[in-house]
Amino acid sequence: MTRIEAKTGARIKRRRRIRGRIRGTAERPRLSVYRSARHIYAQIINDDTGVVLTSASTVDRELRGTVKNGGNADAAREVGKLLATRAVEKRVQSVTFDRGGFRYHGRVKALAEAAREGGLKF
Repeated sequence: MTRIEAKTGARIKRRRRIRGRIRGTAERPRLSVYRSARHIYAQIINDDTGVVLTSASTVDRELRGTVKNGGNADAAREVGKLLATRAVEKRVQSVTFDRGGFRYHGRVKALAEAAREGGLKF
């Protein structure tokens, strides 16, 4: 097993442990974050029905032209703002934050803080 496989496996174990405790409902859906080396993705999910209410990422058409590098904290802030705007349009105000096994640091933290500034509560 390579070092990268070990790190990915450890993250997946953390993710499963977190998902065992976190559940999105209709009143308080789950804000799920995934980050890769080049991009960051976020979704708001109602786990009761298995429906993605809204999503945003650095590969969206709205952000693709404005964000030069999708793998940095500035891009994560833009994704957080866009996600919060879309969520408020869908009348979602309160969410449960799912960091997806990633540390609450850097890009994940930047996305979360921008989503809070945009009007989401968690």
